[in-house]
Amino acid sequence: MNTSRREMLSQSAALFGLLATAGLLPSQAHAAWSQAAFDAKSLADAAKALGGGAPVESKDVTITGPDIAENGAVVPVGCSTALTGVKRMAVMVEKNPNALAAVFDVSDAVDANFSTRVKMGQSSNVYAVAIMNDGKVLYGVKEIKVTLGGCGG
Repeated sequence: MNTSRREMLSQSAALFGLLATAGLLPSQAHAAWSQAAFDAKSLADAAKALGGGAPVESKDVTITGPDIAENGAVVPVGCSTALTGVKRMAVMVEKNPNALAAVFDVSDAVDANFSTRVKMGQSSNVYAVAIMNDGKVLYGVKEIKVTLGGCGG
């Protein structure tokens, strides 16, 4: 069967419309975030805005990243924990204008193990934060030195 690209796109659009009408597709998909958490300037303020309590350092929460990042515009970091009952994982950069760099919602069906790239304006402590279902906030910390800043520096 030789179907032109135009016919295929037309059929795909019709199928998509039928699925949406039947309620089998979400009507809208938006990223949800806490503006107060992203505006926070400290670990404690961001944890509070995300629904947690006072942060406590824990060996069960780990942060990975380079000791020295040559370019602060793209610094690879990872956060993880093997603890059960994790509601959210977050990555925070202490000396950035906005400390909170990323938030990941976690359920029991998901391993709390994430990797991303963050922008760092200068050498700073980077935190992996685990917000538990009971409101406890646990974190791990690593200092990452930046030779060329990524936030306009």
